[in-house]
Amino acid sequence: MEFSLQELNTTQYPVPADLQNNVAITSLSKLYNWGRRNSMWPMLFGLACCAIEMIATASSRFDFSRFGMEVMRATPRQSDLMIVSGTVTKKMVVPIVRLYNQMPEPKYVLAMGACASGGGPFKEGYNVVSGIDKYLPVDVYVPGCPPTPQALLFGMIALQRKIDGQSLSNAEELPWYGVGPSDPTPVPILGPDIIDPRQMDMIRRLAESGVRREDGVVDTSRTLPVRTTAVAVVGGGAKEATAVAEAVSIAGGNAPWEESDDIREQRRKAALARKSARASQRGQEGDA
Repeated sequence: MEFSLQELNTTQYPVPADLQNNVAITSLSKLYNWGRRNSMWPMLFGLACCAIEMIATASSRFDFSRFGMEVMRATPRQSDLMIVSGTVTKKMVVPIVRLYNQMPEPKYVLAMGACASGGGPFKEGYNVVSGIDKYLPVDVYVPGCPPTPQALLFGMIALQRKIDGQSLSNAEELPWYGVGPSDPTPVPILGPDIIDPRQMDMIRRLAESGVRREDGVVDTSRTLPVRTTAVAVVGGGAKEATAVAEAVSIAGGNAPWEESDDIREQRRKAALARKSARASQRGQEGDA
């Protein structure tokens, strides 16, 4: 990229006209930001249809290498820009956060498209995250479904402008330029639903309030099932194995997932009836 010293001569100290192409007086923050904004390396991964537009942006027709962003790396340890391009499912947000933690600082996140920004048409779906900003700090949002390559280029230029306004003297804008490393982003936990480790205390309080009666006593009849572990001797050694049976302390009957003998017998009879109906139907088709 062509380097122009006149772009750096923005201080209060005047430079003679005959020396403006040879001498530049600038601040350390501006020189530091100039190096970062013109050498951003996006991480090469895509999630859904927005990734096709991201690939088109790197092609010769749009060519974002004009802005110093052509070096797309396939490893997070050599990248400083994560472009979240596409639908973020609850299963995929776990490796996304893990990749973000592996990126060196300074690092930035660009949410590309309606799905990555707020869930898109799949918002409130059972398997889709309503925005990657719930788990990662997003710097630039690029709207669209999917956004065009021109929109992605505009988002990258907006990120460059944001970098131009940062200062080394402000620790809030540049947390990585401090006395020590920043804490990694907590990786979400998969279960019946995705759980953010930063909300564990709130979830625990809500769960305790759900089983607590008005007099303050915990209702033991609504305690959660506890999975037990058994120790089995295999080949002369002790090996931990998860017990097949679970210790359930629910008063007044079986656990919700356990079936009674009557229901199990009804299921067996219904299966036999369907099996005989299919056999008779195949027999009639063979006779015809």
